[in-house]
Amino acid sequence: MIVIGITGTLGSGKGTIVDYLVSKKGFEHYSVRAYLIEIIREKGLPVNRDSMVVVANDLRKQNSPSFIIDELYKQAVKIGKNCIIESIRTVGEIESLRQKGSFFLFAVDADPRIRYQRIFERRSETDMIDYETFLENEKREMRTRDPNKQNLQKCIKKADFVLNNNGSFEDLHRQIDAILLKIEL
Repeated sequence: MIVIGITGTLGSGKGTIVDYLVSKKGFEHYSVRAYLIEIIREKGLPVNRDSMVVVANDLRKQNSPSFIIDELYKQAVKIGKNCIIESIRTVGEIESLRQKGSFFLFAVDADPRIRYQRIFERRSETDMIDYETFLENEKREMRTRDPNKQNLQKCIKKADFVLNNNGSFEDLHRQIDAILLKIEL
């Protein structure tokens, strides 16, 4: 079983990579966002980025920096197929997955204006924000010394492969296919 983790900046195309790997390459998808939204709804909290950050940080603090990813990995092992775990946010998550075997970390980024336009257009529960809030949210998640909190900057630096998603879907798909050849998929 090969596990691909996805990290990257807000609105950079993590979901687009997932969609491609699921539909064209047969990967199973495990989403940190979906996992957190389920818990947020159980707690009766509003479904927004602030709730996601608070709940995720609390789960990590109460358990371990890799707790959420470890829970998703347990689900993946039961299925036993190549999988993608979307939204790696802490170094502890990366370290945990690296210990489990065939793991590759993809990072994706794009220009901030392009990324904001994308989240604005997808209109999910956590994306109904203005550009300044978008930038503030990302800044909050970019770096920290607390191992239980998001540190996108360090996660991106630890990636095995970095994709630039300023172009078309086809450009991104070509990058993914080139990476898959390198990891012999």
